[in-house]
Amino acid sequence: MKHNLTVRMLHKMIKNNKGMFTVMTAVIIAVVFLSLVPPQIIKTIIDSNIVPKNADGLLELALIYLGVIVAIGILDFFKGSVLTILGQKIVKYLRMEMTGKLEKLSVSYFTENTAAEITSRFTNDVDNINSLFADGLISMIIDCFKIVGIIASIWIFSAELGVVTLCLIPLIYAVSRAFQKHMLSSQVRNLEQISKVTGHISESVKNIRMIKSFNKEAYLEELYKKRLEDNFSTVERVNFYDSCYPPVIQVARALVIAIVVLLSGSRTDTLGISLGMVAASIDLVSNLFSPIEALGTELQNIQKGISGIKRINRFGLEPEEPRKNDDLYANDIQKDIAGAGLSFSNVSFSYETGQPVLENLELKIKSGTSITFTGRTGVGKTTLFRLIMGLLKPTEGRILLGYADVYEIPDQEKRKLFGYVEQQFTCICGTVAQQISLKDEDISMEQIVNAMRFVGLHDHIMNMEHGYDTEVDPDADFSQGQKQLLSIGRAIVYDPPVLLLDEVTADLDSVTEARIVTVLQKAGRGKTVLSISHRITSMLNCDTIVMLENGRITAAGAPKDILESQKWFRRQLQLEQNKWKG
Repeated sequence: MKHNLTVRMLHKMIKNNKGMFTVMTAVIIAVVFLSLVPPQIIKTIIDSNIVPKNADGLLELALIYLGVIVAIGILDFFKGSVLTILGQKIVKYLRMEMTGKLEKLSVSYFTENTAAEITSRFTNDVDNINSLFADGLISMIIDCFKIVGIIASIWIFSAELGVVTLCLIPLIYAVSRAFQKHMLSSQVRNLEQISKVTGHISESVKNIRMIKSFNKEAYLEELYKKRLEDNFSTVERVNFYDSCYPPVIQVARALVIAIVVLLSGSRTDTLGISLGMVAASIDLVSNLFSPIEALGTELQNIQKGISGIKRINRFGLEPEEPRKNDDLYANDIQKDIAGAGLSFSNVSFSYETGQPVLENLELKIKSGTSITFTGRTGVGKTTLFRLIMGLLKPTEGRILLGYADVYEIPDQEKRKLFGYVEQQFTCICGTVAQQISLKDEDISMEQIVNAMRFVGLHDHIMNMEHGYDTEVDPDADFSQGQKQLLSIGRAIVYDPPVLLLDEVTADLDSVTEARIVTVLQKAGRGKTVLSISHRITSMLNCDTIVMLENGRITAAGAPKDILESQKWFRRQLQLEQNKWKG
């Protein structure tokens, strides 16, 4: 129950909105009750006024009838408004609960699940739960009350007619449900076909140069034609069921009414009811079809909502990140770094049990030195950086910064200790200043300006429309090289003692790369600089090279020593030099 997000949300919502739930319950009862009044008025008008040709009280009855119809319309509108508000509150409360849960999850959850899968929890699953309550459960309760009320009213007129009505309900529901199932499957198929058609167009436009270069227009045209034909066939099927369903229901309604008329008008007087009762019964039977038809759709919404509840509850059961050590502060840790540095003690890590990414790493990094980690793609270099920053917890062993376990350092203190520069700059919605501060209120404008002066972007920013308060358009305001300088500024704004550089010059031209390297060398003075690189030439200026293979450290030493002892390293350097010469 602790992790049952939907139960916790509903409990919180009902507790905070007791008045609204009370009003909604009263409105539902009133709507159901009032919807049974018009047939009774019709019965009275026919039996007491029309048949005996008595005009006394007819105007009053007509006005009451009109008033009841207007009241039902107003209450239906009010009911819809209340359900809409409650639905919005459901979405709000549930997404807030889920966001709170999301903040407590470890980084491993985000590596094991794609962004699309996580997003679908907040969008599709939450919307399905909203439909469960607004268009499913509550609507079904209302319709069930209506059906019970209509049958009770019919039974009051005639027990025999009540029995006939009860026998007809399963048949009406079965016909409605059968059509709805076919319509739903056809609509789903149609959406799939539309997705293929639009996807084909998008892919063709995106790859038009390649298509023309390889003379593939005819092939793609034929493929597009086939997908259009498949789409048209599903559209025809949808249209067929859409066009057949209303007349089938109308014919069924007419048959039921005909049965009522025949039974009530037979010589044996099978139903034993008056003409007014017959008219009222016909009205009630006609009204009976609407809630029965709606039950099928409501059951579908309930089924989708239940699947959403199950998925969100599974999300609620995801293991949370252990609580950090709130007694660890960046200022205290920095005092210990000079003597203790950064150390790995028998560190192993696995994303999945039995499939180690890193094994038994033992490494001691002195403060103020520069280390480059290298190795083939997939050996665990980026995972190693995540471990160093305490984003992932080692399966075995510990990583210490000074004398503090990096995984136990509170998140709010880590940015003061680690500056991380990624290969691609991630822009956030906001101003230039907020790109650097990441909306951290503890970072002053002076720190932001100093960081931008350091990387050489201050003058460029001041030439923008509103300077540091300019809303950023990442595709127009900054080049790729400038984005990397922003990333460096973001990393050094707190002047952290450790810098982590993850292939920061991989996608840059040689001129821009030289500028970035110059800034990084200046930023790294007096700091511990950890780099990931595949370029051998960029490693030659560091203090130590650490080579990783199969999750283990295979060599570690000065660039000169590695060059002499590692044949692979020499061969890669030669290949790079030949490439540049070419």
